[in-house]
Amino acid sequence: MNPEECIFFYLAKANQAGSKVWRKHMSRLNLTAVQGMVLNFLRQADGTTSKDLGDRTQLDSATMTGILDRLEKMALVERRSHPSDRRAIIVCLTEAGRDLTRQTDQAGERANRELLQSLEAGEQDQLKALLKKLRVNPAENTRV
Repeated sequence: MNPEECIFFYLAKANQAGSKVWRKHMSRLNLTAVQGMVLNFLRQADGTTSKDLGDRTQLDSATMTGILDRLEKMALVERRSHPSDRRAIIVCLTEAGRDLTRQTDQAGERANRELLQSLEAGEQDQLKALLKKLRVNPAENTRV
């Protein structure tokens, strides 16, 4: 197959471009790209379990534990015992974490605009819709 006809080539290059823009905006806040993503998910669901957070971010348990360890050392999150399930841990933003998520949210909006600036509004909506469709693995009918 001609590499220029291979969708995986274009997806890889688009991923590289997007990751570069996201890393740039998160590094200005002294965060890694993944830390910024986790904080944005927590902003949407503060006080969620670490398992649910891992499911939502699609990160495995070991990776999530390491990220939460670093965010906790930075005093951005704290882990608490679940009130009714002693096996579960609740992840909560600290006041500093909540303040920072306002900045990560704004940085995310700027990063989106920067990455998508060459597309018209309709094209941006179409791209998002198509990428959401691709997240479902047709062979297993599961989200990836």
